[in-house]
Amino acid sequence: MPVAIITGASKGLGRALGTALAARSWDLVLDARGAEALEEAAENIAGHGARVEALAGDVTDAGHRAALVAAARRLGGADLLVSNASALGAEPLVRLAALPLEGLRRALEVNVVAALGLVREALPLLRESPAGTVVAVSSDAAAEAYETWGGYGASKAALDQLAAVLAVEEPGLRVWAVDPGDMATDLYAAAVPDDDDPRPAPDTVVPAFLRLLDERPASGRYAAPALLERR
Repeated sequence: MPVAIITGASKGLGRALGTALAARSWDLVLDARGAEALEEAAENIAGHGARVEALAGDVTDAGHRAALVAAARRLGGADLLVSNASALGAEPLVRLAALPLEGLRRALEVNVVAALGLVREALPLLRESPAGTVVAVSSDAAAEAYETWGGYGASKAALDQLAAVLAVEEPGLRVWAVDPGDMATDLYAAAVPDDDDPRPAPDTVVPAFLRLLDERPASGRYAAPALLERR
């Protein structure tokens, strides 16, 4: 069975993607900071017949990243790494003039440094896979200038650049930066708590990620809404 490592998998997009992969007979290593929510998600996902290793922890911890990769190795390897865990930098979001520098550092540490650290840890297993794949969950804030989204957007832009360079340096892998588009998630609610406009549920975006896995286009940056329109 193929094996995926998914960070930020206790809820939202990470959980939805894990559920979809389990239904396709993938085995999973799941990460999140909240142990209780992660355990509940893992039990639900395992109900689809997948082997699931759930490890609560912070992706900024090198020991935790090593444990995630070790768990994948026990399951047979790593064919897919999804960097989905994210930090906003401020909750709710604020203009750059008010953005705490510690918050910006946290966003960069979680969204960029930890993502690269996990890739480096998992690279030997990904290189061994006949379909080794890295997915960096991006944002349209990485490419567009939205008021109050500067710190988060900067971190996601940096993640996009790391993914682009990794694709050049590791031509044997597929490396995709994927903008999932607007979703109704706890992250968005924390970012803009006064915005009550309806947004798609994360599971409606998952088919775009599955399409990438099925079709395996060239490494690059993709927008989930555009992929869904092509169906």
